[in-house]
This record gives sequence, structure tokens and C-alpha cells, in this order.
Amino acid sequence: MYIDRDVALKHKIASIPFDVERGRLRFFARTIGLNDPVYFDVEAAKRAGHRDLPVPPTFLSNSLELELPNPLGWLAELGGDLTKTTHAEQGFTYHAMAYAGDSLILHRRLVDVYTKKGGALEFVVKQTDVMRGEETLAEVRFVIALRHPEASK
Repeated sequence: MYIDRDVALKHKIASIPFDVERGRLRFFARTIGLNDPVYFDVEAAKRAGHRDLPVPPTFLSNSLELELPNPLGWLAELGGDLTKTTHAEQGFTYHAMAYAGDSLILHRRLVDVYTKKGGALEFVVKQTDVMRGEETLAEVRFVIALRHPEASK
């Protein structure tokens, strides 16, 4: 079943409030192999001109959403078959740095739905605006592909 683009673009996805914690930033930095002390040591971060530990660039990706009880619930609500999904693309536009101690809100919305390969692939594009108060820190674009093998027959 294909997703109705008009319905998808009006679909409301709950925002996610998120408090950035130092321990979590250190764990993430270690996990992805960062070794720059600014991501682990507050004094090193301050010497480098930061007010606290900076948020590593990809920390704001959809990994935060994957911790939700039903991270792709919004896609299922639109009729997407979760057994036929794959991560297709992601991109980031940064406007300002986030730091340990920040309270952020991730505002999520769908911005496009389209097909390729004669309908065998359907793409759903979600944008997350990462906000600190009224300030937009980043825009995260996430594209998920749904396979429709019946379209290629």
C-alpha cells in the first residue's frame, strides 16, 4: 500500500523534548570513535572556546528517535509496511552549536513523499528542526525507503 502524500504532509508527529547530558555525550563520542578531548573534558572544551561539552555533529540524528518505544509509529500510522523499510539518506544543516546542559525540542514533520523505479520504491522524507527555545540549531533530514516489489512485476 502506498502512502497518501497529501495525508502524510498533514500528519502530526509528536515533538520530542530532550535534555543534553554530559555523560550521554561522552558515551556517544566514544561509541563513534571521537578522540578530541573537547568531547570528554569540560576544561578542554572551554579552552577551545565552548561553554561546555559540544554536541558531536551526528548526535542530533535520528538515533535519539530510535530510543522511543515505537520510533517508526508515525510511518505505520500512515499505512507504511515497516517490514519493507530501509534507511535511504540523511542530511544535516547546522545553524548553531548545542551543548551539554541544553534543553532541546525536536520538532518533527513530513516534508515529502515520492516514488521511483515505476513505484517499486517509495520515499518518505521527514525533517526534524532541533530547537533551543526559539533558536533553530539544526535541521535534520531523514529519508526512509519502502519497497513495493509488486510494482516491478
